[in-house]
Amino acid sequence: MSVQPEEKTNQPPMKRWHKWLSWLVTFILVGVLFSVLYWQPILAQEIADHNGGTQALAPDAFEVLLGETSANLPYFEFLLDDPSVMRIPVAYTIAPTRPRSHSVDYEVLSGDAVFSIAQKFNISPETLLWSNYAVLRDDPHTLRIGQVLLIPPTNGIMYEWKEGDTLDAVAAEFKATADDILNWAGNKLDLTNPEIEPGTMVMIPGGQREFQQWVVPTYAVGRSGTASLPEGCVISSPHYYGGGWFIWPADNHYLSGNDFWSGHLAIDIATATGAPIYASDAGVVVFAGWNSNGYGNVVMIDHMNGYHTLYAHLSAINVSCGSNVGQGAVIGYAGSTGNSTGPHLHFEVRYLGGFINPWTVLP
Repeated sequence: MSVQPEEKTNQPPMKRWHKWLSWLVTFILVGVLFSVLYWQPILAQEIADHNGGTQALAPDAFEVLLGETSANLPYFEFLLDDPSVMRIPVAYTIAPTRPRSHSVDYEVLSGDAVFSIAQKFNISPETLLWSNYAVLRDDPHTLRIGQVLLIPPTNGIMYEWKEGDTLDAVAAEFKATADDILNWAGNKLDLTNPEIEPGTMVMIPGGQREFQQWVVPTYAVGRSGTASLPEGCVISSPHYYGGGWFIWPADNHYLSGNDFWSGHLAIDIATATGAPIYASDAGVVVFAGWNSNGYGNVVMIDHMNGYHTLYAHLSAINVSCGSNVGQGAVIGYAGSTGNSTGPHLHFEVRYLGGFINPWTVLP
């Protein structure tokens, strides 16, 4: 029995340095991987810190952090004292002026009149009277210091709702419409179910009712402290119209002589000789000159709305017949000409050819 020898392979043995080289490359790759994983968040944080701060990031900073320059960018330096537009918050805002939608109370002060109170709140004198019947009884002469008046937000009537009232009935009574009442924002009515509790104050915009007419001219009969004027001058358009609001024609707001009564249909306002006399309202001068019946130097203004005002006993006249004058314009200077015992202003207010008490229209 013969034994055959083992067969030997023809492959040469692996060189030892190849083996060590492969292990070295493996270790280098693992090291690079761990280095990237370690340094990547640190580099990202550094870049974020620079970009989020107030200092400029120079181009060479990227070289330090990344080891290379990605682009040649211009250098930008930010200075804290550079001029810039800053928006500063304002704690207070200016709200636009809007019409009132609710009523307010007003206490009558010394020197108040129905006309002046109405002008102050931009409503008509009729509205003021209509809404305060319980206090004034439709008579402006009952106005007294300390009275508290209800001031409506607009022209019309403030009405206290009563048991059994309906929108249609109330609207018809005051010559308005139900929609006028419903659509007034201040009434705060539910349009789908407009129920109004008795005792509620309801605004009726544009509403009106019959009332005692307080501007009733008094016509001069016998000795009235007034005199007729000769026919005035012819005026031509355009001319000024009065607004229906009057101011005091002198700096003093008190009397030095006669008040208004049946024997003196005017008021005598205290003045000193040479003191300025003002147009009580805008209008056109229809007489300016001497009157021999007692007025002396006198000016009369037609306000083109039914009213005339007259200013007598002047020492000098500053306007001529046919002149347009604005409210507050100096029309002359106080004196004691004509039938007068001392310097004062004889002031008349005429309406529709008659005389009314000036206290009714003066503030």
